[in-house]
Amino acid sequence: MNPTRIKICGVTKANDARACVELGADMIGFNFYPASPRYIEPTIVRGIVDALPARTCVVGVFVDADTAEIRKLAQTAGVRCVQLHGHTTAESCNELAREFRVIRALSTDTRFEPEHAAAFTHCDVLIDAYHPELRGGTGQTCDWSAARAAMRYTRFLILSGGLDAQNVGRAIAAVTPHAVDVCSGVESAPGVKNHRALKHFIRSVRMAERSFQKSSHTSSQGVSF
Repeated sequence: MNPTRIKICGVTKANDARACVELGADMIGFNFYPASPRYIEPTIVRGIVDALPARTCVVGVFVDADTAEIRKLAQTAGVRCVQLHGHTTAESCNELAREFRVIRALSTDTRFEPEHAAAFTHCDVLIDAYHPELRGGTGQTCDWSAARAAMRYTRFLILSGGLDAQNVGRAIAAVTPHAVDVCSGVESAPGVKNHRALKHFIRSVRMAERSFQKSSHTSSQGVSF
């Protein structure tokens, strides 16, 4: 089992971004959706990005934005990965994938089928909980069984939706995703990260990995008589 990547989303402050990296996060998400309480100006993000280690995967989050707007704001912010929510088509996602790492967000609403992930052939897929008004950061868990079923249809699956230090171990065991995404589960207020909660979340992910690896190793040994 490869290490589970950790994405911290909804970051709005430079000191929170630095803490995420220092504590072991692999990906940091900045929300460019103006209606979000975690919205941050792309020009501000550029200053934060320039101060982060080059290895950090910085993600710009968009909702129902057209490709021209995505390109413009991503260039301004200095991000090379875009996460797309809403009604963005598979064609647009795959077109953008020629220039960016693209994460297509899908929610496990009543119409969701795991096979839907197969349309985004050149993208990573993030599985999130459904909310009629909000796009991420809802604190609600998604359908883990549906997320697990979607694994076979995507090259890289990110599990999101209501994760925190208390349930992320169970989520990893149930879904075995390539990455986990957390937002409200490590906050003291929308857009304000709780550094202690960040530490506990990342520690819980690594503990879950070790437990999974130990279990897999034991199972592979079999039983001798």
